[in-house]
Amino acid sequence: MKRYDLVIFDWDGTLMDSVSKIVACMQQTARELSMMVPSEQAIRDIIGLSMNEALNVLHPSACEQTRQNMVSVYRQQYLQLNQTPSPVFDGAEQLLLSLKASGHQLAVATGKARAGLDRVLNETGFHQHFVASRCADEAKSKPHPQMLHELLSLLDVVPEKAVMIGDSVHDLNMASNAGIDGIGVSYGAHSALKLQEANPVAIAEHPLALLPLITGEPH
Repeated sequence: MKRYDLVIFDWDGTLMDSVSKIVACMQQTARELSMMVPSEQAIRDIIGLSMNEALNVLHPSACEQTRQNMVSVYRQQYLQLNQTPSPVFDGAEQLLLSLKASGHQLAVATGKARAGLDRVLNETGFHQHFVASRCADEAKSKPHPQMLHELLSLLDVVPEKAVMIGDSVHDLNMASNAGIDGIGVSYGAHSALKLQEANPVAIAEHPLALLPLITGEPH
């Protein structure tokens, strides 16, 4: 089995159980603005994209002012009004601690904006685990490989020694576009069947199931 030096994680649906909250907030945003309410599956399919790209998919005919209104209402829903819990997944912190103890560098590549990622990293205390991160308002949206290219360059890691972990085909397609391996997790936005479409090297059903896939050692 292969051992990776750099492990790059998606956030929503991979480390944090936030898919249900994202779905609820996106649907309520549409209701408040009297727009067509997207289905749960439609919203799951845009998780991981930048907000701009997500709105292109969900509401392609919306004008710029409507899009700005949607972003504002969504932000208020997510930060203040919606009470859907979004804890970190069981086993996620143990996974990160184990990887760090094994000498791996850890990073984040997320569809969140920088302010949103910094907020949840501080709330969870997970900021201490990561040496670098890239967000959707700092680079081109997934599945474009810019976020991964920048992390590889910053940390001086060759593509063969890096892996992207994510719950969405957008994460895995980004990995493929960057020339690095991708490992899917089937407990987030997309099912194992859907993730297979993006040809991951493996799929894990639980955060701790990622350990042997990343370290190359049985656990």
